[in-house]
Amino acid sequence: MSGIGIAVNKRIVLIEDDADLYALLKYNLEKEGFALNGSQTGRGALDLCRRVRPDLILLDIMLPDSDGLDICKGIRNDSELAQTPVIFLTARGSETDRIVGLELGANDYIVKPFFIRELIARIRLQLRSQNVPARVLKAGGVELDRSSCVVRLDGEVLALTATEFRLLEFLMTRPGVVFSREQLLNAVWGQDRAITDRTVDVYILRLRQKVEKDASGPRLIHSIRGFGYSFEPKPAVPAAAAEQSVAQAQ
Repeated sequence: MSGIGIAVNKRIVLIEDDADLYALLKYNLEKEGFALNGSQTGRGALDLCRRVRPDLILLDIMLPDSDGLDICKGIRNDSELAQTPVIFLTARGSETDRIVGLELGANDYIVKPFFIRELIARIRLQLRSQNVPARVLKAGGVELDRSSCVVRLDGEVLALTATEFRLLEFLMTRPGVVFSREQLLNAVWGQDRAITDRTVDVYILRLRQKVEKDASGPRLIHSIRGFGYSFEPKPAVPAAAAEQSVAQAQ
């Protein structure tokens, strides 16, 4: 059993300079249901991780243009990446190397050569440990309490239906991720075949009317033309700036 459920929507960044190993890992990880982004050099690795916001990072230590240990330090010093699990993949197998790697913040340390199935098992272990959900989600003035099923906007309780709550909760757990209508249907409505893609649009509209201060100019829930929807709070534009922008456009 592959355990695809854990892999759905989970993104991995792979930094590995060996072309054959990179291709082998890419094939097997995508076969398991993971979304893979990566590079065969260390240059730009941090920028790649910031852009992808992965659920886990596989990192070679001995890269042609940089040191994986330094990249790991950069990851742990980045506020957006600091909690992301890092697994080192390396030919350095001494006790000292392992200790140094783990002390720098790696969650696991795998010595080459290794079995692909073992690597996948270790990846799933890390992801399971990361999957303990936070009781309260907060972003953009919205506070969603999973225990009491209460949502507040700037401290005021919102009247959401159960479906609206589940939809908002799903979007808030992965800020910045664009979900297709089909993905939202599967996550929120499950196997209810009476529901159509159009239903998602209707519920997004209703949710915006409740959580957005200006539903016509959404700041929290965004439509990505041709793809779907995402939850990513954007800073509000000051009224004076908005008026100036309109005046310039005229």
